[in-house]
Amino acid sequence: MEQALSTNRHLAGSPSLNSTANPTPLRPGTPNTDRNPFQDERVESQASHRAGPTTASNPFASPSISRPPSSGASSSAVGRGFGERGQRYFHSRRVKKGEVEKPWLEKKDPKEKWVTILPVMGIIVGLGISAFLIWDGLSSVVKHKYCLVLEDNFATFNEDVWTKEVQVGGFGNGEFEQTTGTDENVYVENGHLFIKPTLQDASLVNKDTTINLLEDGTCTSTAASDCIAATNTTAGNSTIVPPTRSGRINTKKGATIKYGRVEVTAKLPQGDWLWPAIWMLPVEDTYGAWPASGEIDIVESRGNNYTYAQGGNNIVSSALHWGPDTANDAWWRTNVKREALHTTYSAGFNTFGVEWSQKYLFTYVNSRLLQVLYTNFNEPLWERGNFPEANSNGTRINDVWSQTGRDSTPFDQQFYLILNVAVGGTNGWFEDSKSGKPWLDSSENAKKDFWNAQDTWYPTWTSPAMEVSKVMMWQQCDGDEEL
Repeated sequence: MEQALSTNRHLAGSPSLNSTANPTPLRPGTPNTDRNPFQDERVESQASHRAGPTTASNPFASPSISRPPSSGASSSAVGRGFGERGQRYFHSRRVKKGEVEKPWLEKKDPKEKWVTILPVMGIIVGLGISAFLIWDGLSSVVKHKYCLVLEDNFATFNEDVWTKEVQVGGFGNGEFEQTTGTDENVYVENGHLFIKPTLQDASLVNKDTTINLLEDGTCTSTAASDCIAATNTTAGNSTIVPPTRSGRINTKKGATIKYGRVEVTAKLPQGDWLWPAIWMLPVEDTYGAWPASGEIDIVESRGNNYTYAQGGNNIVSSALHWGPDTANDAWWRTNVKREALHTTYSAGFNTFGVEWSQKYLFTYVNSRLLQVLYTNFNEPLWERGNFPEANSNGTRINDVWSQTGRDSTPFDQQFYLILNVAVGGTNGWFEDSKSGKPWLDSSENAKKDFWNAQDTWYPTWTSPAMEVSKVMMWQQCDGDEEL
């Protein structure tokens, strides 16, 4: 009985099961029944929902907006698209033009326009200043005319240009090599120049002997100290001949310049206590003995690896040497280093260059933009050096440069190019007690101590030669070089 009453109640409050207007019964809690996501009049009132199944099936229907179904459309299609009475589910709420007030358009602040004008004026002024600075910078760059003096690609060793220096005196630095004129230490192979250090003949080091380059006529110096060396094993005397051999060549007889450019493309050596250098000296000591007449070091380095305390073959340096005497060399005022980026200068070829004029001198690596040392000759070097009036012994120091009236003096004379690989030395290039240095500069036994430690350094000479692929020299030839 209760089941029959329940069935009757269900049939009385529900649409006919055979009705085709809404074949799917509605489920409470769905968006089609009791929700109103738009919270407006588009959904009929609760009373209308309770009035019958048609309104309950379309909670989004609006009584004021209806759309008749298209002809031929089925009632089920109409119910799915617009509801049973053709009412739309969604209604546009776009604001029509003129419905929103915009008082700021009716009344404008007269100062408001400057908010735009001032930034625009600032941008225009900034661009103008930038353009002027660029123009001024470009117009101030000195553009010299250069004439080619030397281009050597080393098909052969050109003896009309290059001179092999043959000495045993250490070149004022206490170097440990004898420079030779043989093909052992300086030679051309496959279009490249090689300057390669080697060990000295052990019989000349371990036994009493004398090397006299004056006797055989090969010495390129006239000073006996540069041409004669000896090994003396008597008690209390440990002097030896240079423990290594190497090469040093120059262009003094074949190519010199006074202002201009030089470029040397080379791979630097690898090996402990090697000292490669690409540099320039004056043809004449016009202002006196070194360093009064100047020295231009385009590049110097060390063959030790990157762990060496002063920097090994991962670092190069450029310097100018200038001063009234050896005690007052102002090189430290014009000395700059450059470290290789994630490599070493012995790993491959680099172009080392210098550009030199009456107004400036700078060195560079690979590109003139990658400068190492830059020196302006905008004041007399004598003033820049701030040299004392007298030496420690009371000797007066005379200014031998300012009389020329040129700020670049002593770098206003003809210079020639030098390429060499030195070994060791006692002038401080390798500092004492750094990274296992096996000798002391002040020791009389420095060369012998170095020779006796060859088991530690000679195995590191895995690539001891400086290999040069090209040398180019240009003379400034626009007339200013004569001033």
